Order: sequence, then C-alpha cells, then structure tokens
Amino acid sequence: MKKLLAWILCLALLCLIVGCQGTASGETGDDSVSQLQTTAPTDADEDLFTFTRENFPVMDGSTSLVPLGEAMASVLLGESREEVAELVVFHRTTQSYRNLMYGYAELLIAGEPNSVVFEEMEELGFEIEMSPIATDALIFVVNEDNPVDSLTTEQLRDIYAGKITNWKEVGGNDAPILPFQRNADAGSQSLMKKLVMGDTPFMEAPTEYVVGSMMGLMESVKNYDNSANAIGYSVYYYANDMRMAQGLKILKVNGVEPNGETIRSGAYAHTNAYYCAISAATAEDDPARILYRWLLSPQGQYLVEREGYVAVLPPAEG
Repeated sequence: MKKLLAWILCLALLCLIVGCQGTASGETGDDSVSQLQTTAPTDADEDLFTFTRENFPVMDGSTSLVPLGEAMASVLLGESREEVAELVVFHRTTQSYRNLMYGYAELLIAGEPNSVVFEEMEELGFEIEMSPIATDALIFVVNEDNPVDSLTTEQLRDIYAGKITNWKEVGGNDAPILPFQRNADAGSQSLMKKLVMGDTPFMEAPTEYVVGSMMGLMESVKNYDNSANAIGYSVYYYANDMRMAQGLKILKVNGVEPNGETIRSGAYAHTNAYYCAISAATAEDDPARILYRWLLSPQGQYLVEREGYVAVLPPAEG
C-alpha cells in the first residue's frame, strides 16, 4: 500500500510539472502526460527509484539530442528545463563516446560515432552497451530559391565526390553547386559517409565549405554568397523540429519526402538510429543503468516521441 501511494504521488507531481511546462515545441501538457513515470522499469518486487541531483547520471551526447536530454532531466528531477540545462552539456557525437570511454560521462544519448571510436575502444579494452532509442534521418537542404526539389542517392554521391558540379546537371539552374560539408568528427559527417558516400571519397572541399556545427551549416547554406546554389546536410530532427530549416528547402531523396511516417517505415532511404549507451560494466542498480532501462521502456519511448523524435517503440497509449 505504501508503494502504491508513493506511485500515485509521483505521477500526480509529474503531471503537474510537465503540464505546466509544455514541450520544447511549445505544446501544452495534456492527460497523456500521465503515461510518463519517474522510475525505471524494474522487477515488480524492487522499490521505486527516485532520481535526485546527487545520483543523476552524468550525461553526454549529440547536439541534436540536447532537447531530449533536457526533457529527461526535467521529468525525472521535477525541475524546469531552464533549471536542468546545466546538467545537459553535450560535447557532440564523437567526443561524447570518448568521454564515456574515459569515465567523464556515465550515459550517452547519441548518434553513431565514426569507426575510429570503436577502434579506440577495442584498443583500450572498453566494452560498451548500446541500444537504439529513436530513428533519425540524414536530410539534405538547399536555399528555398533553388528550383530543385528532389535528388537521387547517386546524384548526391556524385555532387559530394565532385563529379556533378553544376545544378543544370540535375534539372536546376545553370550555376555551380556549392556543397557544404561537416567536420570529420561530426555525427552527420559519419552518417553521410555511411549512408551515401560508402567507399566513394569526398571531394577536397575548400576550408570555408567545411562547417563545425549543424547551426553553422544551416546558416551557411541559407546566407552564404550565392547561397541559392548551396547544398548541405543535417539530421531530420535538428532541421525540422528545431526549426533550423526555416528559409531552406528540405529535399526529397529518390522522390520520397523525409517525415515521421517515411522515417519510421523506412520508405525514406537514409535513416539511422540514435542510441542510449553506457559502459557494459555498469552495475544493475547503478542510476545510469536504471535510466538506460527507463529510456527503453514504453514510458521513456513516449517521452522520446513527445519531444518530436521518431521513437523505436510505438508510443504508449492510454
């Protein structure tokens, strides 16, 4: 009976907190928020776990997952997003995996790192445990004034390999293509290599065409000299849900528009998972593993979906 009362109180407090805050996109709370819980899914005979600032795991991860990290901390600690922002300092995809490897982080929510990171883990003897929590997509953006609406995967590969250099070759204006890239350690650069380029090498890009942040890339494609001729890439959540693609056009690929439905179904060609990751040596009762399990539960997946990501599991209903 004590556990039941504690459970009811937790849910009531959580509904009040999230209902007042709304979501990152400005939506207001509703009755469905009661599906979120402040405990991890554990054995039925295990006591409810309460997250506090003292035991909350040190998180790190990809830039595009900062909103999810803030939502997790806000819900589980019962504080506003502004109050928990100091707990969500992410160092981008590749560096976050290194931080986990060397003990500077206890739990990651991140995209897939480049293969060099896994080689470093093997050399160090570090074993990682990681599970997909959401699906995202590599998307391509051009200035909204560009008449091209769709490219094929082969055309994209040839553009970034330097084989296609003029928009007229793909049905656009007679103008040179300005292909912006991300830096080598960026998660979206790893995705570009994995999903589009494969064994085809990137063209040697001028320094000003290599951008160190997703925001920087979006702004470059939007505002660079002759920006109507520019093209760049990012992840769907960052471009769409964070409204960073305003003033830009998200291209169809192979005739398919990237959206929640086509990403979840796999109809859009270039999708990849976001992961939750911890050290494989993390104890079962460690808060980092408890949070790891919670994020993979229906309640955690509901939060993922509510924040605008495409959850791996169907969101909880009723």
